[in-house]
Amino acid sequence: MIAQKPYLIRALYEWILDNDWTPYIQVDADWPGVEVPRQFVQDGTIVLNIGPQATRNLVLDNEEIRFQARFQGEERVVRFPPGAVLAIFARESGQGMPFPPEPYPDVSATPSKSVAEPSPEEKKSSANKVVPLRRLK
Repeated sequence: MIAQKPYLIRALYEWILDNDWTPYIQVDADWPGVEVPRQFVQDGTIVLNIGPQATRNLVLDNEEIRFQARFQGEERVVRFPPGAVLAIFARESGQGMPFPPEPYPDVSATPSKSVAEPSPEEKKSSANKVVPLRRLK
């Protein structure tokens, strides 16, 4: 089953824009795979403006959220998995949705070949894999 969080993030992003508000997202900067400007991280999190005026090439997909933005005049690529998102909200009203913290994925158990392109056999069988649910502690 596909995780709900990326769908909720996209829906709330659209809802915030439809209300002419500015979408902000709070990210766990310590989550594996998070690439954000570290100098703006406070207490392990970063809050980012993901509105159309603040970002370029914004992608909100099921595996990764990524965009380009300027930080102190320097353009940077920002990317992180949806699992790292702690909240999405409107700057103007504070309305949005917090997400409960999730346990970090076990990246040490992931074989190194998973980073490479899957083999044709893996591509064929990928639709039939059983993925266990992650439980919060």
